Amino acid sequence: MSRYIGPVCRLCRRETAASKTGEKIKLFLKGDRCLTRKCAVERRGTAPGQKTAGKARTKTSEYGRQLREKQKMRRYYGVHETQFEKYFSEAARVPGQTGRTFLQLLERRLDNVIYRLNLAASRAQARQLVSHRHFRVNDKIVNVPSYVVKPGDIVSIGERSRKATVVESNLEAARNSRPPEWLEWDEQQYSAKVLQLPAREQIDAPVDEQLIVEYYSR
Repeated sequence: MSRYIGPVCRLCRRETAASKTGEKIKLFLKGDRCLTRKCAVERRGTAPGQKTAGKARTKTSEYGRQLREKQKMRRYYGVHETQFEKYFSEAARVPGQTGRTFLQLLERRLDNVIYRLNLAASRAQARQLVSHRHFRVNDKIVNVPSYVVKPGDIVSIGERSRKATVVESNLEAARNSRPPEWLEWDEQQYSAKVLQLPAREQIDAPVDEQLIVEYYSR
């Protein structure tokens, strides 16, 4: 299955329009732009293809809610459908809460870790930077965005990569931000240590993972 390459703002507008609470759903697919007034969710409160707001909506079935939540989570992390199913299958084999384990697997993807460290403006940019071999894990170059880190791993920026314009720009922006508590950034060494598995309260993904568990448990 090929990656979606259309206008990503349509995806956030679709999720916002589907929200039963009227909440503005932002998947942060365009990084900092999503925090400004240029954000399409702020400018246009309608679903893609809908001209005006306030149209009557049909009642969503339980299956529809589960599917909507699954699509939202997949788009949030930028994961292919097949990959997404593999992550869920892996999480289902681990004893404990499947939904929490599922989220932890997605959160520990290398591209997401780079984004959480504020070393990329978006997950899409993080995937590109990883693919271009700018990052190392335990001193070994890793160019696979789906690589899953584990507690104790050291993620660092390659010495030559530190001089790249985009990396320098992101490093400057990172100085004004803090990574989540499960990651520890060392500004002097241009590296970060994975301290622990992320707890649910440390994952700000706007999803109800239990609905996704129910979707795959049908």
